[in-house]
Amino acid sequence: MSARPDAHILAVRPFAHRGLHGPGASENGMAAFDAAIAAGHGIECDVRASRDGVAFIFHDADLQRMTGHPGLIGELPAAALDRMRLPDGGAIPRLSALLARCEGRVPILVEIKAPGRRVTGLCAAVARDLAGWPDAPIAIMSFNPHVLRYFARQRKRQLRGLVVTQQDKGAVRGRVERALALWLGRPDFLACDIRDLPSPFADHARRRGLPVLSWTVRSPADHARAARHADQIIYEDGS
Repeated sequence: MSARPDAHILAVRPFAHRGLHGPGASENGMAAFDAAIAAGHGIECDVRASRDGVAFIFHDADLQRMTGHPGLIGELPAAALDRMRLPDGGAIPRLSALLARCEGRVPILVEIKAPGRRVTGLCAAVARDLAGWPDAPIAIMSFNPHVLRYFARQRKRQLRGLVVTQQDKGAVRGRVERALALWLGRPDFLACDIRDLPSPFADHARRRGLPVLSWTVRSPADHARAARHADQIIYEDGS
């Protein structure tokens, strides 16, 4: 078996946050992903599971904002989700469909939306899809260190990133949470809130050799800050 990938492959090009979306291309939709591929940029996407354990690319737990349908994505089977449409008319993509579309040509950040400790179902669904692309430049990431811990045990070669923010947290609480998350997740890279930079936490990670990505970069000021304090950006709005 080949060695684990170097996480610095994620610093080569910028990542389009939920795809390169905008007028006519919904966030986390295939048109937005196609636009990112055409631009030669990486793709960041969010993943949740259907009731029957299929990984779908969708940010919200609730379907209303992006589909107009009430209810939670996890309450419906895959067949029902396949019939729904995003504002641009496209389907809610399955993770497997995005992986097939990219064919390993562009790096992908898969943010796993799994709150709490019950992460096995969604993580297993993602792992099944990723198994078909062992050499593609793909990383999983999450705010939840239990997600990273699952992949460290079940899919040892998988690059793992910890998503962090200090917003709405006190200094002490933030330090404790980050320390615990690092211990549980053993990440290969960090994805830090641009609003938190510069950050001693991020600076220390970089000195230890962990790449730091920054989200969500939207303005020239964000770009300048990320250039000084991060290794790559996750961006929106054509930046």
